Amino acid sequence: MKIAAIDIGSNAIRLQITNVLEYEGKVDFKKIEYIRFPLRLGHDVFNEGKISEKSFRKFKKLMHTFKLLLELYEVDDYMACATSAMRESSNGQQIVDEVENDLGLRIEIIDGNDEASIINKAIFRYLDTHSFLHIDVGGGSTELTFWKNSEKSGAKSFKIGSVRKLEHLDSPEIWESMKHWVEQQKVNHPGITAVGTGGNINKLYELAGLAQPEKLSLENARTVREMLLQHKEDYRINVLRLNPDRADVIIPASEIYIEVMEWAGAQEIIVPDVGLKDGILQSLYYKLKSQQELF
Repeated sequence: MKIAAIDIGSNAIRLQITNVLEYEGKVDFKKIEYIRFPLRLGHDVFNEGKISEKSFRKFKKLMHTFKLLLELYEVDDYMACATSAMRESSNGQQIVDEVENDLGLRIEIIDGNDEASIINKAIFRYLDTHSFLHIDVGGGSTELTFWKNSEKSGAKSFKIGSVRKLEHLDSPEIWESMKHWVEQQKVNHPGITAVGTGGNINKLYELAGLAQPEKLSLENARTVREMLLQHKEDYRINVLRLNPDRADVIIPASEIYIEVMEWAGAQEIIVPDVGLKDGILQSLYYKLKSQQELF
């Protein structure tokens, strides 16, 4: 079975095509194609309230490319989810409708709670009976979920993200609201460990020189952030080898992860290198399996 996930974020858009391996009762997901395209829809939306005509033309070309790849790989089914930028854009639904009408590609605009729920499917196997705080920092929003005894005990989405913060469009009121919520929740979660998802925490982990299954300490995360702050963007691109659309947002994103960890009292963060696309793939696979069982 071949399935695909399309993650339409605020800073980049991803396509992953996966071969599902089912053998002797075990299921594994083998990646056979992955594309990350740096189309920063959040720049338009967070500044102007809508996606510009130029960005829309590029977006539509990209979706056409993805549609052709889905056909070439003979994918059985796919799921495309758009997050913060598209859901806040005044012309987001219009764009989604046009892409479906012209290209036959279905896109679902999901809210923050659905986004967190889908990502949680990808991290669940990394949790045990201890207390965890899942931190997912995107370009336009941050999704926080507390876990205890392998059960979700609280979740909330906040309009604070790497692109939004980079462009100084985050408000002190939302920061204070997020801090207050985390501090309220942590009372019931002593000895908490953070779990981080998102491209920026993956890159911070890599820059720290760690290897799975090591955890990234709060102290180490601060050290990496300080190192990044000491160097200009061209150094981050040419010496640290960061993509241009990563080199600028990694610093504001690192601040969000570090602040939330400090508020929660988490001294370590697990970085499993999974994200929304992985949760989409799992959601799609189990949906297809349940449909097969009906016949």
